[in-house]
Formats: sequence, structure tokens, C-alpha cells
Amino acid sequence: MIEAGALPTEAVDARALYRRITRRLIPYLFLLYIVAYLDRVNVGFAAMDMKRQLHFSDTVYGTGAGMFFLGYALFDLPSSLMLRVVGTRLWIARIMITWGIIAACMMFVGSPLSFYVMRFLLGVAEAGFVPGMLLYLTFWFPSHERARAVAKFMTATSLAGAVGGPLSSALLKLDGLGGLAGWQWLFVAEGIPTVLIGISVLFILNDGPDKAKWLAPSEKLWLKDELEQDRKRYGAAEHHSLIDAFKLPAVWLLAGVYIVIQIGVYVVNLWMPLMLGSFASGGSGDASLIARYSTVPYLLAAVFTVLVGWSSDRWNERQGHLAACMALAAAGFCWAALAHSVVVALFAFCLAAMGLWSTMGPFWALTTRKLEGAAAAGGVAMITMIGGFGGFLGPYLTGRLKDATHSYAGGLYGVAALALAAAILAISMRTEQLRS
Repeated sequence: MIEAGALPTEAVDARALYRRITRRLIPYLFLLYIVAYLDRVNVGFAAMDMKRQLHFSDTVYGTGAGMFFLGYALFDLPSSLMLRVVGTRLWIARIMITWGIIAACMMFVGSPLSFYVMRFLLGVAEAGFVPGMLLYLTFWFPSHERARAVAKFMTATSLAGAVGGPLSSALLKLDGLGGLAGWQWLFVAEGIPTVLIGISVLFILNDGPDKAKWLAPSEKLWLKDELEQDRKRYGAAEHHSLIDAFKLPAVWLLAGVYIVIQIGVYVVNLWMPLMLGSFASGGSGDASLIARYSTVPYLLAAVFTVLVGWSSDRWNERQGHLAACMALAAAGFCWAALAHSVVVALFAFCLAAMGLWSTMGPFWALTTRKLEGAAAAGGVAMITMIGGFGGFLGPYLTGRLKDATHSYAGGLYGVAALALAAAILAISMRTEQLRS
């Protein structure tokens, strides 16, 4: 046990230390999130062939795609609290191994019911992963360094789309090999690596700075003091029990913004390939070609996410950045609703993706600044739980509206209106509200 004053900390170079922590943690956490995101959204790339071969309507597809988020939302809070009991390393490994197995078993889907059940179980297995990772970052970065760290970690969600496009395109071309459809190869080939990476977590991830052998004792002591001062400065030290998370108005306001972010994100993830395909060859375009088109918005979103995270930390400003990003997303969805060609729709989705994904840095820096301990686990889990319902509602309502109106425009206009409302809510949040 290192006691305060036992070791000199004056010589610690803060900038060098944070750079070293970033190099050690972010690439590996980034890899974990990429495989997580691929397994939850690869159904969007499989959708065109899957719908055609299994005779799924848009409503069936939208419901099944969204069922993941019901399972995720219902089990997110208990899973996040369990993480604090057993430790980050063991619980994240458990999460990844179980969801990798279920993701691979998606290849056995053959009916709407089996589709719904497997997607729901996938959500249950993955519940707690994102809150666990965000909570883990608070063990290493004070709030004034956190937006950049979160942004770099969260770019995995956009780059997963960029990686997923070409990878899914290649896997879909295996159609018929070994008697399996291309979409079946997609699920099994992207599920098995998740199990293997989950096992690696047991050997690579540290539970926190105290367990990190690559930090000097003086650096551990300095970091512990820095994090404690940060918690006192922004009130986190005053809110550390689970009930505190439910009593804070700021948590509920942020949850309202987050549910809209998730609605938009998963409309892009799970419906963009089908929307782009509707403009190609009269709606019967090549699924592998559409998967490659879908890469562009994710690449631009990844770059924009890092830039916004840097700017948010540079000016130590969160609400304005968050509102501007949501307004950009609203403009993108409106433009997509008016599109009549693949090229125009692709540009529109680029704006929507850039706006949505770049909220992640300022949003989570704002959220985790206020809470610690069980309150942090509970607050983050509650927000992601509410967001999970947005992940269900977006894909489900888009499918229902498409079957009812034979057009994607109504759903896109609806998401645009919600994004604009979230921008107004974000900018209207006073600093006093977030510190009370």
C-alpha cells in the first residue's frame, strides 16, 4: 500500500504519463470495441441477402435488429454492477466470450422467432460492456483528459463500420461454400475471433493503475491524487452511491439526449445498407457492393470524432460541442430523406454519421465528470440502458414505417426532428444543472 508523501511525485511529467497510458490502453480497448460493434451491427450488412433468402419483411428485420437492444437494456445495469464486484478483467472476458459464441450461432437463424431470440440473447450477453469500458477509463484519466480518451476509444464504433464493410463484402462472396449462405459465413467468421480475443483479456487487461506493473510507484501515487482532486473539483466525490445516480437531474437530462443518439446511430448502422441498396439497380443491388459503399461515412465519422474530442478538451467545453454535433446529424437525416440516388444518399449519411459519432467524446466526458464508485457504474449503465431502448425503437419503427408507406422518408424525417430536439436540450442544459 503506497501512502501519500511516501514517494516524491514532483518529477512526474503529466503529459508524458497520459501519453503512455493512452498508448498502453486505448489500442487494446479499441480492438475490443471494434469486435463488439461488428457483432452487434453485422446484421445490417447481412440484411439484403438474409431478408431475401429467409423471406423476412422490413418489419421482421427491423424488429429482430432492434431486439438486441432490449436484451442489452434490461441487463445493462446488473451487469455493470457485477463488474465492480468481480473486477474489470474477469467480467469483460466473460462478456466477450459469451457474446462471441452467440454471435457465431446467428448462422442457425431460420425463422422470425429464432431471429428475435438470438438477437435478444446477443444483447443480454453484451450488456455491461460499454459502461464497463467507460468506467474503466475513469480509473486512468481525470475529466479534463477524458474527452480525447473516450473519443479515441469510441472511434472504434465508426471504424468498425469501415472495417465491417469490406470484411462483410468478402464474406458474403463465400455464398454456397460448404453449403452455407454468405450471410451465415459472415456471422460465424466474425463471432469466433471474439471468443479468442475475450480469452486474451484475462492475460492483458489490468483492473486499474494499482495493478499496472508498467507504472512506477510515484506515478501511481501522482495519478491517484490527480483523480481524487478531479472528483472533488467537479463533485464526483459527493455522489458515489448507486442511489445518487438516480437522484441527479443531470443523469436524466443526459439520458434523454443519449436515447436520441442511439436511435440515430442504429438507423445508420442497421438500415443504411438497405437504404443505399434501394437506389441501386431498382433495389436489387449487389449486397457486397453496398457494403463497400457503406465504408465511407464511417471513415469520415472516425476522423471527425477525434477532432471534436480534441476540441472539446482544448476548450474544456461539452454542451456546445454536443449540440452542434446533433444539429449536423439532423441536417444529414433530412438530406437523406430527400435523396433520389446512391451518391446523394451516401453524402447525406456521411453528415449524419459524422454528427452522431462525434458526440461520444463530449457526451461521456460530461457524464463521467460527475460520478464515481457505484454511482458512476449505475449512472453510466442507466444512461446506456435507456439508450438501449432507442437502439430498439430506431430500427423497429423504421421497418414499420417502411412497410406502411413503402418509403424510408418518414422514418428519416422523424430521426432528424429528434436529433434537432436533442441539440436544443443539450445547449439548454446549464452548468448549474450538471453540478447539482
